[in-house]
Amino acid sequence: MGPQRTFGRGGLTVGPIGYGSAALGNLYRPRPEDEWPGIVPAAWEAGVRYFDTAPHYGLGLAEERLGESLRAFPRDEYVLSTKVGRVLDPNPEYRPGDTDIANLFDVPATLRRRFDYSRDGVLRSVEDSLRRLGVDRIDVLFVHDPDEHEREALEGAFPALDELRSQGVIRSYGAGMNQTAMLTRFVRETDLDIVMCANRYTLLDPSAEQELLPAAQERGVSVAVAAVFNSGILATVRPAADATFVYGAASPELIGRVNRIADVAERHGATVPQLAVQFPLRHPAVSTVVLGADTPAQIERNARLSTPPVPDAVWEELREDGLLP
Repeated sequence: MGPQRTFGRGGLTVGPIGYGSAALGNLYRPRPEDEWPGIVPAAWEAGVRYFDTAPHYGLGLAEERLGESLRAFPRDEYVLSTKVGRVLDPNPEYRPGDTDIANLFDVPATLRRRFDYSRDGVLRSVEDSLRRLGVDRIDVLFVHDPDEHEREALEGAFPALDELRSQGVIRSYGAGMNQTAMLTRFVRETDLDIVMCANRYTLLDPSAEQELLPAAQERGVSVAVAAVFNSGILATVRPAADATFVYGAASPELIGRVNRIADVAERHGATVPQLAVQFPLRHPAVSTVVLGADTPAQIERNARLSTPPVPDAVWEELREDGLLP
């Protein structure tokens, strides 16, 4: 799997690949009962020891399934992160057959999310997550998508997480978002240890390189990079004609660009998914890349993408061709 890297300031280390468990919450579609229980064991077998989840994923279902799967493994041998900012309440309007598919998860809508970045909201969220996961401790807590709630996060969530860290309840805390500007402000203005940056440090969108990564390096903050395939277009050896880019249809120009990247990779015996995973890992601020997987076979494939190293000649050629900034 490759060498362990520091993760936060609490003595945690992670390998190059972590597992992001949204699929366990029935992202887009239900996962068969004979399939999802094999995902975490396959990840473990492949050397993955970092597992990330969130109450948001399937209204708690991903936490429950991840916890159930991890019970087979020694608690001291893996790093577990979940998120705060969305508290789950009973849904009084639930009617049998109602699902959460409007939020992309195919689960019964018996609960509903409520944004809550207050101190009380954080403490309740942590308690609920511990119960769903069935563990006695969570290693890392991320403030999840506080895009519209920056002030509440700064005044409520971060001080609460700071308290939990100083009491030894958690080892590290941070924020996870699909943007870099607010994450950069959090790195500069709070004492967080880790940020999870989704979609913004990839072969097609390296914007985190401008401000976020230098700020993280300066402050000794670890970076976990998520969504390195930009929601699909970089997940295959060649992009499909209907490839998706950040949850929308990819433009013909973008598909052409990925095909040109694939041409360069192929000449050197590498693939686009390998490049997509190894590109962020080349930066010294980046500790790990968090990959999702729908099936045991997919997590096995994903876990192998960090090795062997893509030849330096590939990166040089991509830069010369204007395919990398």
